[in-house]
Amino acid sequence: MSTPIVIHHLSPTGGRRVTIRGQIAGLAHDDQDVAEFLRRAGLPDAEQLLDRPEWVQWRGGRAHTYAAA
Repeated sequence: MSTPIVIHHLSPTGGRRVTIRGQIAGLAHDDQDVAEFLRRAGLPDAEQLLDRPEWVQWRGGRAHTYAAA
């Protein structure tokens, strides 16, 4: 089973694409953006999910990092 939430690699201009159950939710520039996308998807306790690997997969960089290098 794959994780329902994927926070993708950093974009060259900053931010990370977020997908929820395979659907693009948006481009996050911080954890609050991710939490809002998850809330809109019906997951109100999003902040508690961000560090749970069974829920969230962080790809291509450190978790909670959104700034371009």
